[in-house]
Amino acid sequence: MTNHALTKKARRPGLVPHLPQLLSALAAFVRGNTVFCIALAAAGITSVIVPPDCEYLSYFDFKTLTCLFCVLAVVCALRNIRFFTCLARGIVKRFSNLRSASVALIVITFVGSMLIANDMALLTFLPLGYLVLTETHKERHMAFVFIMQNIAANLGGMLTPFGNPQNLYLYSFYNIPTAEFTAIMAPPFLAAVAMILLSCLVLPREPLSLSYRDEIRLPARRTAGYLVLFALSIVIVFRCIPYWIGLIVIPAVLFFADRDALGKVDYPLLGTFCAFFVFAGNMSRIPAVRALFERLLEKSTLLFSALSCQVISNVPSAILLSQFTDNYRELLWGVNIGGAGTLIASLASLITFREYAKHNPGKSGRYIGLFSVINFIFLASLLLFCQIVCL
Repeated sequence: MTNHALTKKARRPGLVPHLPQLLSALAAFVRGNTVFCIALAAAGITSVIVPPDCEYLSYFDFKTLTCLFCVLAVVCALRNIRFFTCLARGIVKRFSNLRSASVALIVITFVGSMLIANDMALLTFLPLGYLVLTETHKERHMAFVFIMQNIAANLGGMLTPFGNPQNLYLYSFYNIPTAEFTAIMAPPFLAAVAMILLSCLVLPREPLSLSYRDEIRLPARRTAGYLVLFALSIVIVFRCIPYWIGLIVIPAVLFFADRDALGKVDYPLLGTFCAFFVFAGNMSRIPAVRALFERLLEKSTLLFSALSCQVISNVPSAILLSQFTDNYRELLWGVNIGGAGTLIASLASLITFREYAKHNPGKSGRYIGLFSVINFIFLASLLLFCQIVCL
C-alpha cells in the first residue's frame, strides 16, 4: 500500500482518536475523584523511593477494605429503593418551621453517618435538604443547612467504628475492643452534638409547608432482604463472623437482586484506601520520615493528627500516622475532629461542596467563606475540649 493510501486511510472518520473528548473525560474524572488521583500519585512517587517487593502485600488491610465494600454496596441497594428518602420524609413531615425541619435534616444526617458512613449519609440526605428548602422557597438558607449537615456527617460518624472510613481502619488496625472505642469517642461526640444543636438556633422559626410530588412505596421483600444484608455488614464490622463471608454473600445476593447497586459502589474510595496503604507503608520504611513523624507525634498526637487532616484529609492521615504511633486514643480524636476545618480535611466535605455548587452556580465563594468560619470554630472548640476534658 502506498504512503498516500495510508495517509488517506488514517484520515477516515473514526480512525483518529477523539483526543479532546478523551482529555475532557479525564479532566472530569480527576475533578470528581481528586483525592483518589492524589493518593495514586503519592503511591507512585513513594514506590520510586521504595521499589515494590513482597512486603507490599503486608500494607493492605483486607478486612477494612471488605467491610467498607460490604457497607457501601448494601447502602447503595437501600438508596436505589429510596429507603432512606422515605425514612427521612416521614421524620421531616412532622415539623412545621424552618428551624425544626433543618434540625431534623441535620439530626437525620448525624444519625445516618453513624450507621451508613459519613459520605453515604451526605449523598443520601443532602438531596432531601435541597428538596425541602427549594419546595418551601427557603433557598437562601441552603449554604448554612448544607454546612451543618456536613459537620453532622463528619462528627456524628465518630461514635461508631463504621461511621467514618478512618474509624473502620483504626478500629481494625489497632484491634480496639468495641466498648473501649465507644468510651474513647463518647466525650467529643457529645460535645459535637451540643455544638451542632446550639448552632441551629441561628435559624429563624419561619413556617413551612412541605409537599412532595411523588409518593414512595417500598418493596417489602427487597427492603427486608437489604436490611438483613445491612445487619450482616454490621456484624462483620464488629468481628462476630469472618469478613470473607460478607465478601461472598453480599455481592452474590446483590448480583441477582440489584446489580446496579454493585455498579454504584464508591470504588474510587476503595482505590483511595489501597493507594494510601501503599503510600503509608512506603513512608514508614523511610528512616528520616519515620524519625520526624515519631518525634512530632510524641509532642502531641492529637494536635498533629488534626492538623495533618487539614492538608492531606482525615483518611490518609489515619493510615499514615498509624504507622508511627501506638497512641490510638488521641489519633482517633485527631482524625475525627480534624474532619472539620478546611474543605479538603474530609472527603465528605468535598461531596457537600460539589452538591452545593451544582445547585448554586456562581455562589461557591460565599459558601467556602461561611464553611471555613463555621468549621474552624468547631475544630478549635473540640480540640480545646479534648485537651481540657479528655487528657
